[in-house]
Amino acid sequence: MIYLDNAATSFPKPVAVKNAVTDCIGNWCANPGRSGHKNAMKSAETIYEARKKVGEFTGFDPDEVIFTWNCTAALNQGIRGVLRPGDHVVSTVFEHNSVLRTLDALKNRGINTTLVGGTPEGEIDAASFRKAFKWNTRMVICTLASNVTGNIMPVEEIISICKESKVLFLLDGSQGLGAVPVDFSVVKPDIICCSGHKSLMGPQGTGFICVRKDVDIVPMLQGGTGTESKNMSQPLDMPEGFESGTLNVPGVAGLIEGLKYITNRGVRDIKKLEEDLIGCLQEELKDIENIEMYGNKNPEMRTGILAFNIKDKDCEEVASELDIKYGIAVRAGYHCAPLSHATIGTGNRGCVRISVGPFTTYEDIIRAAKAIIKIAE
Repeated sequence: MIYLDNAATSFPKPVAVKNAVTDCIGNWCANPGRSGHKNAMKSAETIYEARKKVGEFTGFDPDEVIFTWNCTAALNQGIRGVLRPGDHVVSTVFEHNSVLRTLDALKNRGINTTLVGGTPEGEIDAASFRKAFKWNTRMVICTLASNVTGNIMPVEEIISICKESKVLFLLDGSQGLGAVPVDFSVVKPDIICCSGHKSLMGPQGTGFICVRKDVDIVPMLQGGTGTESKNMSQPLDMPEGFESGTLNVPGVAGLIEGLKYITNRGVRDIKKLEEDLIGCLQEELKDIENIEMYGNKNPEMRTGILAFNIKDKDCEEVASELDIKYGIAVRAGYHCAPLSHATIGTGNRGCVRISVGPFTTYEDIIRAAKAIIKIAE
């Protein structure tokens, strides 16, 4: 199979990720922070090492790193745990349903949202955020990159605007973190939420939220934390008070190796490869009359995503044919981002999304291009 669905989950994983997961499960996996025996201690040490790795990558302290089972859980913690009745939030039409549905659910708690619009090319103007601010604006939420078009958002400018207005900034890094170079000594979000299984090359079932110490946040889950066990009330100390239940130790062990891989290879190297691959695909398809491509035309301004449709062909049928006839895995539909599609003009049909990764080859891209052209013909 030619795997071109990395925006959903990166595949294949580095060998070291697989080895770390199987070593943990087979040799020492135990419950961190609950027991004092050697295996439990090794699990706890692994969790702390992962906090350090995530912190080094994002510019947060280790005790500001909270592990979750995916980015959806991280976003719910970051949004529900911070916002209070009467707060106003500014976000964008390019967000994933993990953000949009959470904000919609909070309307019943008296939390209001303004969504900044975009262009048919999938771009937003950072200045629009300042115009959307109200007296009670508490938070801005923005994705690092669109999961539909791959367009990279102007987060550095948006964060600067937030700092001027003393508004919290939450970055959804699920798309792009690990494949888009970000200087976190300059770009300093108050909160970062991310999955571990996409561009960070970790296993599924991993995610995290990083929260600055001065952010007022409460846990969304209550239960066993391994701390203050006599106390019936949920402890509020970070990070353990926000990690009720047993953590996915094998997954976190794998995530450490995923972070090592992208750090050693270099995010800029990965970004350059992915933009060259997508640029190659665009070049192969650009003269095909009935193929329409979406998003910024410059691959440098996108992650490794190309969204397209073949006129008069259902996107799901195109994806199915690529899979069954040509052995090419892609994703089609609305990608859990309905407002993105409404903005770029695919609200009534969705689109096919090709997404490359660090292990995608030019041969993969050429074979995919030839298959798409045959289907278009």
